[in-house]
Amino acid sequence: METIYDMIVIGGGPAGYTAALYAARAGMRVLVAEKMSVGGQMALTDIIDNYPGFEEGIDGFSLGMKMQASAERFGAVTEYAEVTAIEPVGQPKRVCTTAGDFLTRTIVIATGADPRRLGIAGEETLVGRGLHYCAHCDGRFYKGKTVVVVGGGNSAAADALYLSRLAARVIVVHRRDTLRATKIYHEPLLQAENVEFLWNSTVEDYILDGRVVGIKVKNVKSGELCEVAADGVFVSIGREPTTALLRGLVVLDEQGYIVADETTRTNLAGVYAVGDVRTKALRQVVTAVADGATAVHFAEEYLANL
Repeated sequence: METIYDMIVIGGGPAGYTAALYAARAGMRVLVAEKMSVGGQMALTDIIDNYPGFEEGIDGFSLGMKMQASAERFGAVTEYAEVTAIEPVGQPKRVCTTAGDFLTRTIVIATGADPRRLGIAGEETLVGRGLHYCAHCDGRFYKGKTVVVVGGGNSAAADALYLSRLAARVIVVHRRDTLRATKIYHEPLLQAENVEFLWNSTVEDYILDGRVVGIKVKNVKSGELCEVAADGVFVSIGREPTTALLRGLVVLDEQGYIVADETTRTNLAGVYAVGDVRTKALRQVVTAVADGATAVHFAEEYLANL
């Protein structure tokens, strides 16, 4: 007889493995489908200082491995495979992967969101070598130094304000002549003595010397090129939720995030969205793990009524 899991978690980041831990510890039969390696975006972070319990900080990959081990201690199983399709309606639900099809009573979607990149050749090899996508994760490395923030929306403005309290100089590069961020950010940024702006500008390339040591900038109006020296570059032009597989199945907002409130329940019974992939105000490791625990609470209620 084919195995029917109580829960299949799609994605092995902090939200996914927390859901797996809580579910397995509650006696559920749990499978985690992870297409690459554990930890998700967290695994790319050199040091995480704002996750409770690690007074000296911990690198994201190690934290991800610990989360996996915690879930597997109680019997959760990890299948390294890419999910290609899901059939989320009715009972049992089906999750199709490159390793075969699996049946389950509930599904937790923990596929995360990837930071948008500038599209410069070789960009992916520079992450952690002067190029960053999370100011709150990596800003501490640039105390008293010069950093660039690329972007002009709310996330870029928030990152620039945060970095202005650490770095000696913050240079905001934006392709327009005014910020797209909400007005609440404008005055604090414009008043910050160590924040300056390169308006109507785009980053054309990174300047390298074993790591990122600056950027090449183009003025979109004049076409003029210039070089800007910097100790670090933070790209903050938004994120792309990993939800292409789910279009037409669950309700998504206009940015492509799964519509799910603090209960993590989606519009489909027995299907939950956790971590960065769902609509939420703050996307951090600590909020991701909270989602994982919450999803299991409501999944238990759902299973009890089957």
